[in-house]
Amino acid sequence: MISWVAGAVLAAAVGIAALELGSRWWIRRRSRYYVWPPGGRVEIRVDPEACPELDPLVRFDSNADGERGGDVRRDEDGLWRILVAGGSAAECFMLDQYASWPGALERLLNTPDSLHALGARRVHVGNIGHSGVGSAELDLILERVLPQYGHLDAILVMVGASDVYHWLEQGAPPARAPAQVPELMLFSGHPRRPFGWRPGAWALVEVARRLRRSWLHPLEVKERAGAWFAAARRMRAEAKEMRTTVPDTATVLDHLEHHFRRLLRRATTHADHVLVVRQPWFEKDYTPEEEAHFWHGGLGMPWNETVSVYYSLEVINRLLGLVDARVAQVAATLGIPHLTLRPVLNKGLHHYYDHDHFTPAGAAVVARTVAAALLGRPGSAGRASQPGVDAAVAEATFPAPASC
Repeated sequence: MISWVAGAVLAAAVGIAALELGSRWWIRRRSRYYVWPPGGRVEIRVDPEACPELDPLVRFDSNADGERGGDVRRDEDGLWRILVAGGSAAECFMLDQYASWPGALERLLNTPDSLHALGARRVHVGNIGHSGVGSAELDLILERVLPQYGHLDAILVMVGASDVYHWLEQGAPPARAPAQVPELMLFSGHPRRPFGWRPGAWALVEVARRLRRSWLHPLEVKERAGAWFAAARRMRAEAKEMRTTVPDTATVLDHLEHHFRRLLRRATTHADHVLVVRQPWFEKDYTPEEEAHFWHGGLGMPWNETVSVYYSLEVINRLLGLVDARVAQVAATLGIPHLTLRPVLNKGLHHYYDHDHFTPAGAAVVARTVAAALLGRPGSAGRASQPGVDAAVAEATFPAPASC
């Protein structure tokens, strides 16, 4: 009897080990890179006290390609496919799927006039923007994911601010670029992710998780999203030290240029059109109410630690201006159109809920301006001509798709 039980246990162990090894082989050889979990469904319940400017309920859904966005077939006839890539301002995590600027852009480009101008039956906008992604991280993301796509009509790039914030978080070292976010943190699906022999670290568990998400589409709920903003804003307002200078910026700007140039070249080899959407920020003579909304620029990470040393808003704005100028310079050198948004995002807290992120109203302005640039003419996308938007579109000099 004992020998029979031992044999059954041994057989079960061998079977599980074989399944585990098979699962690891499948993930290594057959899996792909995904920024967002394929088939993911997240309901974000925004903290109303920390973020009264935002909608209280936000949906964040990802399709089978790991993009934030709806489903899409690669062989769909007449499809005009756009990929949005960048950091948190592209991700729009705190905005609803359709209030994010990539979501609003998709709606604008699917009107009859826009479809006619593009020569398309339908436009799909997939969003792989991710918080914390700077130029080096986006360079790596595009290196991994772009070969998985067949054909893309356009890639829109919005990145740069995280290069500044990562550098400041690490104390603005003068001779060192900011440390890169580890690769495994950039992808929800990764064919080279490590596994162990503890049950929670099994490849079998990962395969089961993927199958459950693919078949059942379970809804994940995030409660009180953004609640940490209140503590982060308070830490900045009560900072023990406010630094008003930084060391020489040559290293961090050269680092940005190196990776930005590479990622743009990757994009141009995988899409018919590439547009750099220069990342805007909220800069003016601030009122006390406006300053109270800001939390960026700390030496450290205020979302998971106490921070007491911050850099002044003047320093932050100057650094973002230097990054913006370098981004525009690189794009121009490569002959890639670039679009400035700051002139049209001029209504303060109506357009931004902090120093760098858009309210639904701000995202709508971004969507209209990008749509006009893609369609190649001011006053397009079903709206009247607006001087600020028209000037931004004219600067982008993006050719009309119908003539390409």
